[in-house]
Amino acid sequence: MTEELDFPDQVAAVARRHGVDPGELKEVAGGVANRGFVLGDELFLRVCRPGFEADLLKETHVVPAARSVGVLTPAIVEYDDSGRLIAAPYVVMERVHGTEPTDLPTGLAEQLANLHQLEQRPASEPDLSEPDLSKPDLSGLELPGLAEDGWGDPWGTIDELADRGYVDPGTASWLTGWFTRLAERIDGSGPKVLIHGDVAAHNLLAGPDGDLRALIDWGDAAWAPRAMDFAKLPLTQVAELLPDYLRYSQSPESEEELAAAVLWFHLSWGLAKLPAAPWPGQRHWTAPTTSRLLNILHFFTTAPPQPWSGLT
Repeated sequence: MTEELDFPDQVAAVARRHGVDPGELKEVAGGVANRGFVLGDELFLRVCRPGFEADLLKETHVVPAARSVGVLTPAIVEYDDSGRLIAAPYVVMERVHGTEPTDLPTGLAEQLANLHQLEQRPASEPDLSEPDLSKPDLSGLELPGLAEDGWGDPWGTIDELADRGYVDPGTASWLTGWFTRLAERIDGSGPKVLIHGDVAAHNLLAGPDGDLRALIDWGDAAWAPRAMDFAKLPLTQVAELLPDYLRYSQSPESEEELAAAVLWFHLSWGLAKLPAAPWPGQRHWTAPTTSRLLNILHFFTTAPPQPWSGLT
């Protein structure tokens, strides 16, 4: 699909298919993986850009799984990759009315706790234990295209940065020690859970009172440590969110362990992005190459609460 396709006619055909007058359709700006179109008051169309076809297909499996445990996300009405109406895969979804929040929306902690009930179970290891009726039965859950994300190798990243001259040997030694101390606080042997993968303001819809109405865009969903789902929010927001999350969550991790794991991802991803080329014009706060590291610096210079203050 290219931008030169006659979208008005093609999108109009999808609108008519769903009983919507083409005069009620409007393109919404933004969207890296998909182009978005409002279809009247109740529906929303997302048309896949080239290279993101697998992500859109993945969403058709992830969204129903997330909704099955009570996560607020729009239902998928139709998925089509036939090219009959639009020469690209598309989905028609329920439209949720809301706006991008400027502050942490009420209810996000509970929604993430609901989502993280979905634990990865190796197919070769059937669960023979007494069933826990408080958790969803995922014995038959298969989510095609869902990748696994792990903890990465920050020590290797630091060595490479030192070799390439991005950090001096003394700073490299200090960073290596920091990751070693964080690792001592983290038990990484627990099951991976289903994460949204891009929990950030542009993927949240909130009502006028600041209540969360929907978590949208599941193209980065993965099986991963639950801490990874807090890695795209500023640390000030994460520190506010975690106590509520743990009240709703069935996580075996303490707040200290979870905070250490979240910090691990912020620091690791921030260092890995140092050599990247600038990416101007993006609205996400982590787009600039140094933003995440500077956010960590800012956070730890503002007297963060326990357990964060003990993680340096």
